[in-house]
Amino acid sequence: RTVLCNDPEMTLPPVNIPVDTIKLRIEKTAIRRVPGEAFHLLHNLEYLWMPYNSLTSLSGITFKGLHRLQELRLDGNNLLSFPWESLAGMPLLRLLDLHNNELTSIPPDAARYVRNITYLDLSSNKLMTLPQALIATWTSLQAVPYFPSDNSKIILGLQDNPWVCDCSLYEMVHFLNFQSPNIAFIEPRLKCSTPRSLAGVFFSQVELRKCQSPVVHTSVAKVKTILGSTVLLRCGTTGVPIPELSWRRADGGQLNGTVHQEISSDGMSWSILGLPVVSYLDSGEYICKAKNFLGATEAFISLIITDSESTDDPNSNVKGTWNGKASGMEAAAYNDKLVARYVITTSTVPTLGAGVGTGEGLLLTDVEQDSNPRNLLVSPSPGQKEPERMVRSVRVIGDTDQSITLAWKAPLAKNTTVFSVLYAVFGERDMRRINVEPGKTKVTIYGLLPKTKYIVCVCVKGLIPRKEQCTIFSTDEVVSAGGTQKLINVVVISVACVIAVPLTLVVCCGALKRRCKKCFVRKPKEIQESYVTFESLSPGAKAKGVEGEYLTRHTPDESNRLLSARSSVDSEAIPKIEGQPNEYFC
Repeated sequence: RTVLCNDPEMTLPPVNIPVDTIKLRIEKTAIRRVPGEAFHLLHNLEYLWMPYNSLTSLSGITFKGLHRLQELRLDGNNLLSFPWESLAGMPLLRLLDLHNNELTSIPPDAARYVRNITYLDLSSNKLMTLPQALIATWTSLQAVPYFPSDNSKIILGLQDNPWVCDCSLYEMVHFLNFQSPNIAFIEPRLKCSTPRSLAGVFFSQVELRKCQSPVVHTSVAKVKTILGSTVLLRCGTTGVPIPELSWRRADGGQLNGTVHQEISSDGMSWSILGLPVVSYLDSGEYICKAKNFLGATEAFISLIITDSESTDDPNSNVKGTWNGKASGMEAAAYNDKLVARYVITTSTVPTLGAGVGTGEGLLLTDVEQDSNPRNLLVSPSPGQKEPERMVRSVRVIGDTDQSITLAWKAPLAKNTTVFSVLYAVFGERDMRRINVEPGKTKVTIYGLLPKTKYIVCVCVKGLIPRKEQCTIFSTDEVVSAGGTQKLINVVVISVACVIAVPLTLVVCCGALKRRCKKCFVRKPKEIQESYVTFESLSPGAKAKGVEGEYLTRHTPDESNRLLSARSSVDSEAIPKIEGQPNEYFC
């Protein structure tokens, strides 16, 4: 039995359709929706044609109970989607016609329900791409004929869709260009719609790249730079399509820089984060994120800000503390560079806080802020004249890890000249001031932090210190130096005792033995006076023939002189003046 309904004024499917209907045709009506129970009693229905109606959607239960359905034609409607999961209840379905609708996409799960369909028409919709799972299903069917008995083919209609020719269409283009004899296309010459550069180009003429997840590349994982410099953090990425790059801080802080994007000749996309005039606040972890529709990946770059120029030495202290291995001249040059850098990177005149030594909280109100940071601590402000090098040779004398003694020379100073000592933790702008009593060139600073680097300057009160009037010290270095010196003194004294005591005992025994023998036994004079030998240690030129001569004849009082302090402790006091009388040592 066949039922045909084509009344253009119909808005709902008819009721009481005979249950023995085999073929139902509802065509060219005004039906916009189908109630869920409309076809439940049609268990013998094999052909359901509903072309050119006004359907906009279909429910998943619309086709419930149609186990014998073989053809489903829904072309010429306004369907925005199709209930693909309902195909599981129609195992005998072979033809599905959905052409000339408004379908915009096909879900990946649809690949599970179209394996038995030999005719699928998706042409004249608004599809831009097809899911990879659906392409893989059709590709796997190319290996063997779908119907080996009658050599049937799978017929696909994919034409007249706005295909986007990018990497997501790579598998589909490859599938069409290398089609199997088991698959036929209603129209094999498919065209690209977008991008504009490929609009109207046939699939057989385009070369697409396979989609790739983003991969992030960084030149370095750690960047170490000096305070006040400009830092460029580079991050590159590869992927198809080209991933989008973005920067953020690991601690969630705000980025104090600008981002520049560029693409290199090899197709790699680069993002450059520029941080001008970095400070300690810019230290931390920076995250570069690359993202495309396949996923996202991140890379970390650690930025370390230091005041030392030895940024390439991984063993150097982050704070740039001098390791003490250089000579005195090299150490002075190193500290001079640090002072200069402190001057350059300080953008305003340091604020003078409360003095530790005097309890004052004065501010230099007569010192104006200099707009050029390079002029700070280099020369006095206009209108102020300082005698040429009033303060010289500023040096730190170690005391404890919480205090230091500062000394300097001021040969041109008068007894009424008052000096100011300015000090601060290196890198900070707030400086404390201590006013020194007139005529003094030495002061002790208390309340320092252990293992901390400081900058200290000495100048005439009311003036801005010069660069050469400043020095840098670390409290841990002062303590280490003091401890090392004490250790050296203990070692020297111990060694001297170990060497001097045995020698003294030997000489005493020899003298005692000699006196005993002199009293009881008379021997030749040469034997009596040869109990010890002497060698000339005069640094002056020795007469020819005298070098290496042993002096063996001395008065008995000579042994007393050998036991004096000069025979051991002062044995290094070699005469330095030419022509001075020779001295002899044991």
